[in-house]
Amino acid sequence: MSGNEQRDGRKLAYAGAGTALYVYCIAETGAAREVIKDATLSALEDGTKVNIVERDSISAVVSSVPLTDYGEDQLTNNLSDATWLAPRAMRHEQVVEHFAKRTSVVPLRFGTVYLNQRGIEGMLSAKHQELMNIIERLRGREEWGVNIYFDRTQLLQTITSVSPKLRELASQAQEAAPGQSYLLRKKIDSLRVDEVRTEMTRLIDETEKRLLASSDEVRRLRVLKVESTEHGELKAKFAVLIKRSAYEDFHSSVERWAVENQQSGMRLELTGPWPAYNFTDEKSA
Repeated sequence: MSGNEQRDGRKLAYAGAGTALYVYCIAETGAAREVIKDATLSALEDGTKVNIVERDSISAVVSSVPLTDYGEDQLTNNLSDATWLAPRAMRHEQVVEHFAKRTSVVPLRFGTVYLNQRGIEGMLSAKHQELMNIIERLRGREEWGVNIYFDRTQLLQTITSVSPKLRELASQAQEAAPGQSYLLRKKIDSLRVDEVRTEMTRLIDETEKRLLASSDEVRRLRVLKVESTEHGELKAKFAVLIKRSAYEDFHSSVERWAVENQQSGMRLELTGPWPAYNFTDEKSA
């Protein structure tokens, strides 16, 4: 389901007394009935329970929430309050992950609220085929994240041996007369920074090709800002959809590629498994 559809659902909840229904994810009805039996499942708000709203073969996983906090205006304000949002976002993820580990689900992002059960039933009916297509595509699969970091200092030190262009210039410098060799080495020095950027781009693109070869789907995610961590600078992020049964092969492929490129200062971070938030549309169905 698209973000716009989720926001439209949230607008059905208006400010006022009473309660609304918060939606975590969508699953097939038979599977949802089994998973909901787990008494340890905690809902978003204390004193409420996780339930399901059924409509034919699919169901929405829901719990009751107060409109004083989840009405449209109140929810908009609360989303900017980290103290209010953090524990609830964590509970939302816990419920979605609980279902996603046990069956195929369409996970919804935080903040999907409907005024009543009738509204949810209408949504399930109207989007039945779309939701079933997504569930079928995600069946037996899970999402993993792959983050690419670079140690720029290390790559700058090794770029002469890593870059084909600089390797060629270095070879020419070794064979040239002293004066020509000096000029070639100065040229190498002037190109090092540009070649670092070129090599980063090449490795990111090649990593994407490798991920595509060992998975069902790959989505390149936006890096909003360059983050520096103990791994280096975060330069690219990918969401990868794989069959659960193929995880060992996928992990081995990522690990081999990371080892092969250690001298380039590239580090790969594998995270997951996650509910398949990045694959809940029909673009590639």
